[in-house]
Amino acid sequence: MAETEQAGDRLAALEARMCRLEDEVAIYRLLASYSPAVDSCDEDATTDLWAPDGGYDFGGTPLEGARNVGSLVHLDSHQEYVRKGCAHVMSLPLVSVDGDRAVATGYSRVYLYADDGWKVERVSANRWELVRAGDGWKVASRTNRLMDGSPAGRELLARGLHTDQEIPA
Repeated sequence: MAETEQAGDRLAALEARMCRLEDEVAIYRLLASYSPAVDSCDEDATTDLWAPDGGYDFGGTPLEGARNVGSLVHLDSHQEYVRKGCAHVMSLPLVSVDGDRAVATGYSRVYLYADDGWKVERVSANRWELVRAGDGWKVASRTNRLMDGSPAGRELLARGLHTDQEIPA
């Protein structure tokens, strides 16, 4: 009897670890999809990354609602980046999962093409708050702050370092 219980406990622990890894991979895939979606100006693909009531705060007027976030590909500033030749590049984020909610913290860079080669246009700290939906993980909110020497970017990164960080409900 004890061996059966031990095997059952080990199987349950293995299943839990596997589920956690599957969640992390799904979150990595979701975040990795952002760059191709915005650089190809695919409004629908960008919209589909967000929960219907999700938002994106990039330091200006926040975009609220998935459809509004998806429409960022039509902003004049984004279209100018695309015309010049741009690449949004995400770092591998630090991910914390708690049930059906998660937080991912990392960097993003925007490269712009110029006559003499590629230039880093901006580097930002990012905090992605995610929720599990019926069709997988979605972005509930994304906040990014420029790494321009001000404390905002550093503070955003520091919040993601602590494994005991509060994952918003």
